[in-house]
Parts: sequence; structure tokens; C-alpha cells
Amino acid sequence: QVHVVESGGGLVQAGGSLRLSCATSGNIFRLNAMGWYRQAPGKQRELVADITTGGSANYRDSVKGRFTISRDNAKSTVYLQMNSLKPEDTAVYYCKVEESRYWGQGTQVTVSS
Repeated sequence: QVHVVESGGGLVQAGGSLRLSCATSGNIFRLNAMGWYRQAPGKQRELVADITTGGSANYRDSVKGRFTISRDNAKSTVYLQMNSLKPEDTAVYYCKVEESRYWGQGTQVTVSS
């Protein structure tokens, strides 16, 4: 059984910051890219950012320059630093082991205007 555990969501005012964390088992983390996705009410789940095992990152256009994805291989943890948050960033954020069926349970991020 592979566990993917997110933390760090919450309520923040527009312009504020949050950092999400996602931990999983060492072996699967070391061998796979990791991704952060989000799903707002009534909308499809979308990729926010992902990062390869080598540390190359990819972002959706709407978060470029505001969000930073990183990974700590020693801790088997991937992070999503979110700055300059906007109300449209409000969603449940999910961590995923890319190219696998393993998802986290999701963490709510709410940005008030």
C-alpha cells in the first residue's frame, strides 16, 4: 500500500502565501515525477505543476511566477510554495505520483478577496 499524504492547506487572504507538502514512500518517490493538481467546485481537475526526478519543473500558465514546486529527495517530500494567491486559486489541491494511480486525499486552499 502506497500512502500519499498532503498537508498545509488553509484559508488565506488574497495576496498571501501558503506552502503545501506531500510525503510518500521513499522508493516510489525516488523513481517518479510528482505532480500537484487542483479541482475547484464544478470544474475539472487540472495540473498545477509537476517536477521530474531530476528537478525539472513545469507549471500551468496561470500560476507561473507565483507558485514554485520543489522536492526533497532525502525526505521523500514534494512542496508547492504558493505566493500572491488569488481568489481563483481556491480549490482542493491534490498530490499525485505521476504515471501511477496514487493520489493524496486532497487539501483545501481557500483564498478570500
